[in-house]
Amino acid sequence: MALLPIKTKFRGPAPMGADPAADDIIDEAIGLFRANCFFRNFEIKGGADRVLIYLILFIQECLGKLQKNPGLIEGQKVLATHAVQNFAIPGDAHFPLNALFEKPASRSDADTLRQYLSQLRQELASRFPAKIYEGDKPSKWWMCFSKRKFMGLPNVGTQV
Repeated sequence: MALLPIKTKFRGPAPMGADPAADDIIDEAIGLFRANCFFRNFEIKGGADRVLIYLILFIQECLGKLQKNPGLIEGQKVLATHAVQNFAIPGDAHFPLNALFEKPASRSDADTLRQYLSQLRQELASRFPAKIYEGDKPSKWWMCFSKRKFMGLPNVGTQV
């Protein structure tokens, strides 16, 4: 999986983006989610596509967590908590995308990957509510996608 630069306020191994005004992979994942969630197949051309797939599946989980229509403040808390929950990484038994991702070569690679994915999850969870909430309620145009399963996959291995 590629370590892509992101605009973040969370500590982790991701490099900082050169241009703060430019979109990063998290902005791209949020922007493309609604179109991509209809895909049954996704052609992977590189590491960035793997990160995009992971983020789309995490957005799918986040929408599932917001189905009870919590208010904006409560929704932010729910997503922040969900982002730091224990989760599977490539190579773990509960990771649903083991066929698409390489297992980390060493223990330090696995730790770096876990830190990177945690950083991505936390940053996405902090940005996502601003995109989907209209006032104090989640937008029905986002919530209608909560039942869709991208590539037929249920989640990204978050332990519930």
